[in-house]
Amino acid sequence: MIGPSQTLLDAIRSGGNCSVKEGCASGDCGACTVVLATPYSHVASTNLGAAGSEAHPAPSSKPGPGLPGAEASDPLIRWTAVNSCIRLAGSARQAKVFTAQDLPALNGGALHPAQQALVDCHASQCGFCTPGFVMSLFALYMNTVARGLPLSEEQVLEALSGNLCRCTGYKPIVQAALAMQNYPRVMVDEQALFDELLEIKKKSDDRKPSATDALEETYHQPASLPEALSLREAFPSALLAAGTTDAGLWVTKQLNHYPRVIDLTAVNEILGMQATPEQLVIGAAEPLSRVFPWLLEEWPELGTFFSRFAGLPIRNSATLGGNIANGSPIGDSMPLLLALDAQLILGSLRGGAPSLRSVDLKHFYKGYKQTDLQPTEIIQSIRIPRRKPGERLFAYKISKRFEDDISAVCMVCWVKSRSTEIQSVRMGLGGVAPTPVRAYQTEQTLQGESTEPSFFERAAQCLEAEFQPISDMRASNTYRQRLLRNLLQRLQRDFHGRKDPSLESMHGGLSQESLS
Repeated sequence: MIGPSQTLLDAIRSGGNCSVKEGCASGDCGACTVVLATPYSHVASTNLGAAGSEAHPAPSSKPGPGLPGAEASDPLIRWTAVNSCIRLAGSARQAKVFTAQDLPALNGGALHPAQQALVDCHASQCGFCTPGFVMSLFALYMNTVARGLPLSEEQVLEALSGNLCRCTGYKPIVQAALAMQNYPRVMVDEQALFDELLEIKKKSDDRKPSATDALEETYHQPASLPEALSLREAFPSALLAAGTTDAGLWVTKQLNHYPRVIDLTAVNEILGMQATPEQLVIGAAEPLSRVFPWLLEEWPELGTFFSRFAGLPIRNSATLGGNIANGSPIGDSMPLLLALDAQLILGSLRGGAPSLRSVDLKHFYKGYKQTDLQPTEIIQSIRIPRRKPGERLFAYKISKRFEDDISAVCMVCWVKSRSTEIQSVRMGLGGVAPTPVRAYQTEQTLQGESTEPSFFERAAQCLEAEFQPISDMRASNTYRQRLLRNLLQRLQRDFHGRKDPSLESMHGGLSQESLS
């Protein structure tokens, strides 16, 4: 029997499938990568907005594949590579899980092109990481080659961003990935798989809570907001789970056990993304790999910043609401949302009916990993004001590695200007305080000032003095303070379009196409 806090990796290996490896048990190395097949649908819920408000579909949105109004050529299945070492097993019960051991069955018993190409290009050395690479390539294959789409090196590098090779054999692995399109195409009957998954979901949604649920160790996966809120009210100490990219570490590293889990990833009302004339509304349970491409339509300058947010398997699991609720002072999404003046919609039960309240993100954090979220509340959605003329956004992440690393300092600046005068500015920071923070003193210093170097120098001195960050394994207090000063000086140069050599300039970042 699968326990509520058992990881997907443990469940797979306990079942006798040892093609999935445990390397780091923290979602860093990719040896445990598996692919989840789920129905490709986009939930458009009017419940995403505040109580009593109506949300309208984004101009670029259309019905999800397989739904009424969808185009016949749309894919039916979403193929997603995830880290099974920190993913809870219960989260996959409405999905089909594929491992390297399963792939030959899709090709009449022969190796799948994602496997054969690695063999032919001599891309496996010690072999420990190879099954994880295979599965990242399989997800890429199913989303491109199997649909008749060409492969680019940029897509390959993005697909492999969460996989590490200890033998440093990346060149032949990339060559193998590009070679996958040269083999006879291997197809999957997506219609049959789609129908099978919908039947699984229906049975799961129709399951009625039993009288023993209150006493047993249980993994709940509610399908509606009222059901989720009822569970939250009944079991306020239960673990709220989404992608578990951080909560999974509490299981694998801290060896915590959670007898009851409430998984929010199937709740219709907290899925989907919508745009009104005044704001963008993002369901709290939407994975970052879907949120980021959507936000790029509004803020295309964030491509490089988004590409440096962990690796693709982490972004496939992590949710924006989970990131916010976790409240890590070094999480990269909070500085961005603070700079964009985001607002949270929190849901709870009042008199047996769902009730919503709003709170500005800048007031949400009360201390280190302490938030304004009440024991019976969940985050339903995130609201961001739409971009207006004269607004610009600048995002900076400093970390030891360019990709797949945690920030030492993260700074995102929203600036509204007229000519060379700053009319308004918001600065979100991570890594410099016990919580994600706004730099209010520095914002006041810049307000109404010129964008010339002398004014930014005074603001840089203010920013350096405004925070007293700690020293830890990522950076010292002195280093972080100096970074703040230097980043603000860099902001002044970027504001005027001066291109200085930087690590980012050596990497292309992610385009809208590669993030999709």
